[in-house]
Amino acid sequence: MTENVAAILQAVRANLDVTQTELAERLGVSFATVNRWEGGGNKPQRAPMARILELAAEAGVDTTDLGDVTPMTSRRRRGTRSDVGTTKSMEQMLWDAASSIRGEKDAPKFKDYLLPLLFLKRLSDVFDDEISRLAEEYGDRDVALEIAEADNELLRFYLPPETRWGSISGREPYNWPLDERGRPTEPKDIGEHLTKAVRAVVRYNPTLSGVIDVVDFAAERNGERDINPAKLRGVVEAFSDPRYRLGLADVEPDFLGRAYEFLLRKFAEGSGQSAGEFFTPTEVGFLMAHILRPRPGETCHDYACGSGGLLIKLQLVARELDKISKVPLKMYGQELQAESYAVARMNTIIHDMDVELQRGDTMINPKFHDPAGGLQRYDIVVANPMWNQPISPDIYEDDPYDRFSKAGGVTTGKADWAWLQHTYAVLNDGGRSAVVLDAAAVTRGSGQANDKERDIRAWFVDRDLIEGVILLPDNIFYNTSAAGIIVVLNKRKPATRKGSIILVDGSRAFTKGRPKNYLAADAVDDLARKFIDGEPVVGAVAKITLDEAKQADYNLNPSKWIERPDTEALVSIPDHLRELAHLDNDYREVTTALAALFGGLKS
Repeated sequence: MTENVAAILQAVRANLDVTQTELAERLGVSFATVNRWEGGGNKPQRAPMARILELAAEAGVDTTDLGDVTPMTSRRRRGTRSDVGTTKSMEQMLWDAASSIRGEKDAPKFKDYLLPLLFLKRLSDVFDDEISRLAEEYGDRDVALEIAEADNELLRFYLPPETRWGSISGREPYNWPLDERGRPTEPKDIGEHLTKAVRAVVRYNPTLSGVIDVVDFAAERNGERDINPAKLRGVVEAFSDPRYRLGLADVEPDFLGRAYEFLLRKFAEGSGQSAGEFFTPTEVGFLMAHILRPRPGETCHDYACGSGGLLIKLQLVARELDKISKVPLKMYGQELQAESYAVARMNTIIHDMDVELQRGDTMINPKFHDPAGGLQRYDIVVANPMWNQPISPDIYEDDPYDRFSKAGGVTTGKADWAWLQHTYAVLNDGGRSAVVLDAAAVTRGSGQANDKERDIRAWFVDRDLIEGVILLPDNIFYNTSAAGIIVVLNKRKPATRKGSIILVDGSRAFTKGRPKNYLAADAVDDLARKFIDGEPVVGAVAKITLDEAKQADYNLNPSKWIERPDTEALVSIPDHLRELAHLDNDYREVTTALAALFGGLKS
């Protein structure tokens, strides 16, 4: 057994002058794991022990004077989990929790209760991690708690005792005080306890107002609780499973966004309807971030930010590209829906990212302005606005910022290119952007005279603003089976790309999933590399000139320009059936239109 691992780790940290968090990064484990090793909670396995000894040698620590350091042999049985939760285990936790209240609320409302609880659990686990950090500094956990209670500013967020997960789950005793009139304050049940807890968190942390206290867990209707306390207790128990710790280094990047994504998908599957919100699949967000390659200190904006996932992925990729820089991105997001806005605030807080968020309809009332009252402009813009959105032409014509009339004209059709006109308006002179739209947005109007959507697209092409278009696979978005595209704009194209447009066909890059397909990590890397390289690849990448685009009447769908190899010319039976279904649907639409047109004529 490893009797003196704690002494070795403390000596290594002293010699290298690093914190537990920094040591965890060097060892490739979580902060919580290092904390447990130093506290004697458990012992390292063979591989991490070898890394510890290597680091000790590098730090000049003589391990021969520190006792037996023989690493433990793993005795975990097959099927048991490691300390750090995976996405799959978190999803299982969420579904266990959702199943606990199934029948109490409509499926789409589950998330309104589960996400604030998940956030509270995250805050509590982070609080525990930070107290452990203070205990390391002051030598005793009780002393650390006293210091934190005396000076709340030492922590990201201070949680009073009744709001900590041990108290909520009943695993740690808490004596509720009497109120100012000597009456007991102890809640009758878990619903009252949770409502008191989230309100107390907000009292101590006002910035969380409207984020964590968005529902009343003890709400009643017609004399009955909206959610039975016994059902809520089941949710708390699901979140209390020790396999699902949510501390500083226990969960993967953007875990709350992925939780949100998972719940939307499961609710959509369960109801047989659309998810009701247009969540950008995680892998698409990472693809956009890798294409844009954000640099430290750049300003980034998402004007339809949803749960904030695209902004978070920009920051994660920026850190991946420059591991040394401590300069964060400057991020700004606007979101119309209250629920998504609250999740965005939770998500950015969880990642300790400084994101300025505003609520409102960007098309009608963009909230971020420069000192002169014009639109604030950014280095990078990412967005996945609603596809094919109908918007009154009056909004375009009366726009106080001239976003539309001066950038190709006012559309009378769907808003896809209007969103790109807004994107152009908020990019600075060297800015670049990636926007997800319906694939039809790059073909509609081509071959038709006087089509305003086609005219706007021509305006962008003729001014060499479109760096590229990436066609995504079918059936990867949760509320549609249609393919999407990523349109990349660049106001300052590299010299090698001026006068040309890069088209990438990623339609076959998917991995089959149920019920939705997805882009695997290697597919994301491959598509990003192909776009960045920009060189033609048979069956995958085309590089066309602006003249070629003009001759094709500005049809920018990659499938038009990229010829598939003969070996892939055969179409599967399911593909034939899908095509027949599309043709049948088109036939019904034409028949209906003809009947409406000629129905009033007499023979």
